[in-house]
Formats: sequence, structure tokens, C-alpha cells
Amino acid sequence: MDVPSADAVCCFRPIGRIHSCFKEKFGIPRQSGLIPEAEATLELLSPFDRDEAVRGLEGFSHLWVLFLFHAQDAPGWRPTVRPPRLGGNRRIGVFASRSPFRPNPIGLSAVRLAGIVREPRRLLLQLQGVDILDGTPVLDIKPYVPYADRIPDAHGGFAETPPGAPLSVQYAPPATAFLASLSGGEAGRLCALVERILVQDPRPAYLDGARAQRQFGMRLFDYEVRWYRDATGAVVTRIALSSPVRRG
Repeated sequence: MDVPSADAVCCFRPIGRIHSCFKEKFGIPRQSGLIPEAEATLELLSPFDRDEAVRGLEGFSHLWVLFLFHAQDAPGWRPTVRPPRLGGNRRIGVFASRSPFRPNPIGLSAVRLAGIVREPRRLLLQLQGVDILDGTPVLDIKPYVPYADRIPDAHGGFAETPPGAPLSVQYAPPATAFLASLSGGEAGRLCALVERILVQDPRPAYLDGARAQRQFGMRLFDYEVRWYRDATGAVVTRIALSSPVRRG
């Protein structure tokens, strides 16, 4: 089969943009569905923000979202990658992984559809269980069809089972004090998200016990969360309102 020339390749136009609780890449779960509390809104862009374009979608519980990895530090693809699941030291082929360093930087996630909201000038899809960075361009959405998309006898290669034993999570006094200052259910919502992320240990896979006290930070919603790993689990040392991110 001949490979089409560059001139024959279609140029894709984003249909929407993700507004996600993940404001930076660190802390994003390595697969969708692992953190049900991870929320996002998919805003459909004109001219695709028409009610008839999503007619019937409310009957599906989940969606496939196809999107662009738009915030890569080093653009371009790599023939081999080092998956975190293999400790970050063993290389495998890029096509045997879900690494973002692909010939075409396209991502695919299965997420829960929590609702469809029509605002005066916006059509929004409310999503849960996302693993997508804030601001991500969306190329397409498709309904998840259980009888066809769920394959009972499938094999998962080196990722046959979920990640290992989860970590415990504790809060230092400054973090506890900040949470107590939040109103309504905001503290509970934030804690649920933080704990779901930390129990899966989002640190780079190559870090060993010698670096256990290293501080990490991540931006979730409008908050900056600081934490470290000790012998018993993860300790959240500080939570504060984050500063706005300047985009060039």
C-alpha cells in the first residue's frame, strides 16, 4: 500500500477545547478512568456547537475523545519510549505504548459523559475520569458502544493489571488549615481529587527511595498543591491559590 504524499494528507480542524482540572502535565493520571473525580468540560467550537450535532448523545454514558498532545516539551516522535509502568528504564516501541511522542501527536481517551449543557453562547459536554490537560484541542468525539468496544478476552501486554499498591495520604497542618478555610463542599472536592492522584504515585518512575523527600508540586483547578513521599506514603505540605499562568 502506497503512503499518501504530504500534500494529500488532510489538515484537521479542532471541534472543541478541553477545560480541565489539570492545569499542567504533572499529576495527570496515566490512563483515563483511573480518577473519577478528575473533571473537565469540552466546549464545542463554532460551527460545531449546534444542538443537532449532539442529538442522541445523551443516551450514552461514555465517550471516546480524540485530541492533540499540544504541550509537548520536545516536539517530534521517538521510535522507542520508556513507559513509567516499566520503571522508566526499559525501552519499547512507540507503537506498543501510549506515549505522547508519536508521529502524529494524537491522544485517545474513554471518559464518562456527565451531562450536556446549553448556555447562551456555548455548548458544553461535562466529562469525568479525564486524563487530559487544560486547553487541549479536541479533534473528534465518538460514543462508547459497550457491546463493540468492550473486549472480554483482550490481553494487556506489559500493562495487564492496574498499577500497584496505592499510597496513603496525609496532610500537614498548613494544608489542613487552608482546607478548613474553604467554603461549601470545595474542600471535599479538592481532597478527593488530590488523594486519588497521590495514591497512584504520579512521581517519575525512575525516582528511588534515596529521593523520597523531594518536594513535588501540581496545579489542580485554581490551586497549587505541594507534597512529598515518605516511608508511609504521601504527605501534602501546602495548598494555596495558584498564580495565573502566562501564556505566550
